[in-house]
Amino acid sequence: MSVFWREVKRGQNLVVDDVDGREEIIGGYRENKSGVDAYARTMGYEPERSQKGFSSVEVAKSFVESFSPWDLFGVRDVTVESEARPKLD
Repeated sequence: MSVFWREVKRGQNLVVDDVDGREEIIGGYRENKSGVDAYARTMGYEPERSQKGFSSVEVAKSFVESFSPWDLFGVRDVTVESEARPKLD
């Protein structure tokens, strides 16, 4: 299994994939006129996992990764790939 960022229209999604190549979005960020919005996936109601108005993409990505949302899928001891993968067509 791997965890990586994938390019999307206005930002990137944090994705976990399995050995069969199935991908699950576990977080992401979007760039807006007012800054950068980010969220980390959860299975319950945890509003602290979503935040608006980050000053930079790097800060937003660190926010998402700080929650280790890949834990929801049983992935342990993983390193997020440093290079974002391109958008899917």
